[in-house]
Amino acid sequence: MSYQFDRNSIIPRYKLVAFIIMGIGLLILGKALYIATVKRDYWMKVASRLKKDSVDVKPIRGNILSCDGRLMASSLPEYKLYMDFMAGGEKKDSLWTKKVDSICIGLHEIFPEKSAAEFKQHLEQGRKEKSQNWAIWPKRVSYNVYAQVKKLPVFNLPPYKGGFHVQSFNARQRPFGSLAQRTVGDMFGAKDTARCGLELSFDSILRGRMGLISRQKVMNKYLSIVMREPVDGADIVTTIDVNMQDLAERALIRELKKEEVNGDVGVAIVMEVKTGDVKAIVNMSKGADGEYHESKNSAVSDLLEPGSVFKTASIMVALDDGVVDTTYTVDTGNGIWEMYGAKMRDHNWHKGGYQMLTLPQTLERSSNIGISRIIDKYYSKNPEKFVQGIDRLGLRTDLQLPLVGAAAPRIRMPKKNERGQYVNWSKTALPWMSIGYETQIPPISTLTFYNAIANNGVMVRPRFVKSVMKDGEVIREFPTEVIKPSICKEKTLREIQTILEHVVSQGLGKKAGSKLFKVAGKTGTAQISKGTGGYKSGRMNYLLSFAGYFPADNPRYSCIVCIQKSGLPASGGGMSGVVFHEIAEGIMAQDVKLDITDARDSISILIPDVKNGNLLAADYVLSHLGISSNKWWNGSYANGNPIWGSVGHNGKNVQLAKLPVYNERHVPNVMGMGARDAVYLLESRGVKVRIEGRGKVVSQSLPAGHEIKKGEVCSLKMEI
Repeated sequence: MSYQFDRNSIIPRYKLVAFIIMGIGLLILGKALYIATVKRDYWMKVASRLKKDSVDVKPIRGNILSCDGRLMASSLPEYKLYMDFMAGGEKKDSLWTKKVDSICIGLHEIFPEKSAAEFKQHLEQGRKEKSQNWAIWPKRVSYNVYAQVKKLPVFNLPPYKGGFHVQSFNARQRPFGSLAQRTVGDMFGAKDTARCGLELSFDSILRGRMGLISRQKVMNKYLSIVMREPVDGADIVTTIDVNMQDLAERALIRELKKEEVNGDVGVAIVMEVKTGDVKAIVNMSKGADGEYHESKNSAVSDLLEPGSVFKTASIMVALDDGVVDTTYTVDTGNGIWEMYGAKMRDHNWHKGGYQMLTLPQTLERSSNIGISRIIDKYYSKNPEKFVQGIDRLGLRTDLQLPLVGAAAPRIRMPKKNERGQYVNWSKTALPWMSIGYETQIPPISTLTFYNAIANNGVMVRPRFVKSVMKDGEVIREFPTEVIKPSICKEKTLREIQTILEHVVSQGLGKKAGSKLFKVAGKTGTAQISKGTGGYKSGRMNYLLSFAGYFPADNPRYSCIVCIQKSGLPASGGGMSGVVFHEIAEGIMAQDVKLDITDARDSISILIPDVKNGNLLAADYVLSHLGISSNKWWNGSYANGNPIWGSVGHNGKNVQLAKLPVYNERHVPNVMGMGARDAVYLLESRGVKVRIEGRGKVVSQSLPAGHEIKKGEVCSLKMEI
C-alpha cells in the first residue's frame, strides 16, 4: 500500500497555520511596543511599587577601644526623616488634611528651633510637589527623637500607608569626647566614610562587609529575601591609655595657656619602652577662638628642625666611631665662635660663654659651639660618615606608621658630582646639622630614638594598635616590631645614658626631673625658619622640646613634649620640661597601689563617702577596695553604658540604687553627684554648665524635669 503526497490539499493548510502564527506574533510585538511607549510611565510606577532589587544592608561599624577595653569610638544609629506624599492614596490625604495641624505642633515640640507654622509651610510645599522623599528635618536625629516623631498622627502608620520613612546611618560617637581625637580619627558624617586617624587607616577592618537583600511586594506586604548577609566590622584595640592621655592633655594645655608661653602648637607623646606602645599622643593647636583643639596630627606629620634634642645623636656618633671619649675637652670660648664665616652662639653668649667644657658637659649645658666643633673637627672632610652614623642610630628610618599623613625624617646625605664636588652641601651644613638644624624630623621619630636609648639600644616601631577582635575573640594581633636590634655599641649606650641622667640632675633639664625617681633626657630650643624669610623675618618663632625617659634606672616610659611659640621667653627645659615633669609624676603616681588595710586603725572610717552618679564606676571602685555593695543590675564599668543612681549607707555596706533618668529633652537630677558625672549628664543634653565650689552638687539652677531650651545654662553649687 502506498501513500502519495497530495500537495494541493496540504500546502493551503500549512499556509493557514503560518498566517495564524505570524498574526499572533505581530499582535504580541504590537502590544509590547504599546506598553513600552504609550503605557511606559504607568508600568514603571507599578514596578517601583512592587519590587526593588539589590537593597544594600549596612553592617555595624566596629568599635575602637583603649588598651584596657574602654570605648573610644563606637557606632550608634542616627536617622534622616522623610515623607512620601504619594503613599496611601486618598485615604491618607483626607487623614493628613485633618491631622496636619496636630502633626506640626508635635514637630515643633520635638524641634523647638522651628515653629509649627514653619513646619506646616514646609510640609505643604512637599505635598504640593508630590515628593516621595521630602526631608522633614534637615539634620540626623537620634533613635529617641525618631521614636517621638514616629508617634505623631499619620507618621505612626506603616510606610506604604502613611508615607513616613527613614534613612539610617551608623553615627560615630566618642564617649571620651575630644580625647586623642586626631589619632582615633573622625568620620565624614554625610558620606559615612572615614576621614583621618585610625578610623581611616583601619577602615576596611572596622567597616565590615555590606549585605544585600531583594524586596518584593506580595499582597500589600514587602518580603525581604536575603541575598547576602551583612558582616559587621571588627573592633580594634589600641595602645592608648585613657588615663595617661587625659593626664598628658591637661598638663600640655595648662602650659600652653600660661601668659609667658602662649603657645601656638603643643605635642606630647608617651611611649612604653619595651613594647613601643603609644600610651598617649596629644596634638593641640590654637584656634581662632583662642582655645586649643586637635586639628592636625602634628606628632607624626610636622617636619621641623628638632634643635638641641638632636645633639644626643651627634655625640653618640662620635663616641661610637671612637673619635672621642667622655674625657675629651673642647674650647667654647666666650660663647661666640666663627665657623666658615658664620657666627655660632651658645645660649649664654651674653654672659661670656662656658670656656672649656668636657664632652659630657657639652650636652649637659647644651653648648652649640662645643657639639659643632667636635663634629666639624672629625667629620668635615667626610660628612658622609657622620650621616651614615645617624643612619646607624635609626634617625633617618621611615617608621611606616599606620596613620595617614605620617612623615618620614628628612636628613640629607652629602652627594658629589663627577668632579668630586659636593652638590648639596656647604661648609656650614655639618656644624649646623650637628646641633639640630638643616634636618627635619617629626616628634614621633625623635621619641623613637630616645626610646631605643632607654630600651638598651633596641629600637622598636611605635605601635598604635595591639589587636583586632570580633565577638570578643582576638582574630589578629600586631606584635612589637624591632627596627634595629642595636643602634650603637654597648659602651656608647652606657655612656650616653649616664650623660642624659646628668642633663636632668645637674644640667639644663632640671625642671623635667623628679625628687621621687630618676629622669634622663635632653632639652631643645630651636628657632623655626619662616620659609623664604629664613630666621630673620620679624618676630622669632621657637620650637621648645624635651625628650627623655623615666625612671632612668629602670626605664618604663619614654616621652617627648614639643611646644611651638612666638617670641621670648623661650626655654625647652623651662617650658616643655615642666610638662614632661607633670606627665612623668602623674603616670608614676597612677602605679602606686597600697592595700587599704594598711590605712585602717581604731578610728578609721571603713565605709568611704560615695557620691551619687555613675553606679557602675562606684561599684568598680568599691569592689577593688574590698567593700561590699548591693547590686541589682548586670554590666561592668569597663564595657557598659553608665547606670545613674544614688548612694546610701547602712553601716556595713554601701547601698546603690538606680534612679529614673529623664529623656534627652529634660534636665536630669544631678543632686549629690560629683562634678564629672553632673557635667557629663547636663552637657550631653546640650546644657552649658557653670560650677561654683567643690565636692557634691547641693543645688542646680535648672530643676530636674525642666524642658531644655537651646543655649540654656545650669549653675551648680557644690559643697564638701
